[in-house]
Amino acid sequence: MGYVLITANRNYSSWSLRPWVLMKALDIPFADRLEPFTQPTNYAAFRSFSPTGQVPALVDGDHTQWDSLGITLYLADRHPAVWPADPAARAFAQGVVCEMHAGFATLRNDCTMNVGVRVKPRPPSAALLRDVARLREIFETGLTRFGGPWLAGAAFTAADAFYAPVAFRIRTYGLDVGPLAQGWVDRVIAHPAMRQWEAEALAETWREASHEEELAAAGEIVADYRAG
Repeated sequence: MGYVLITANRNYSSWSLRPWVLMKALDIPFADRLEPFTQPTNYAAFRSFSPTGQVPALVDGDHTQWDSLGITLYLADRHPAVWPADPAARAFAQGVVCEMHAGFATLRNDCTMNVGVRVKPRPPSAALLRDVARLREIFETGLTRFGGPWLAGAAFTAADAFYAPVAFRIRTYGLDVGPLAQGWVDRVIAHPAMRQWEAEALAETWREASHEEELAAAGEIVADYRAG
């Protein structure tokens, strides 16, 4: 029996995108199971397949691995390409992955993920500007130090997967990360796996009220490419 990866709505679920795009980019086969957000609290329904009542969750035979970072670490034990081979690049990738997993709270709150729209954002807070500046610093450091075209060198790794949702956010809200970092944003959005995720997001007709309210609070929607 192979892997089954359980994820949620393509438009909304940044946490789901991380292991999904990682496994797609590294050609790790899996069955793709979608469990959409249908109400503000999905905990009870999601508890049937995830111990935390959240997505993503990876089912591997009798074992279920939860949390996007937990899934990444689980996969890394079985698929070495998850992390760069070079020790310095691997240490950088692991550090920025953990930083994304634990940090950037203002970016998450003020720039909710929605793949299929474009937003003229409200004036940014100082905290949001700090998050964006730190993103630029991470991207520029990785690309310069390890030579690109990916964040930790020549190969797509977990570092790129964990910042892939941010690439969608940068595009949705028109965030300025500078030309070098924007090059990575454009490159990752053009990756075939990201193009597949985006196509599925645009085809979705699901709307969940609390996610849509967060989007409306983020600024003025100037374009909506979603079906329905």
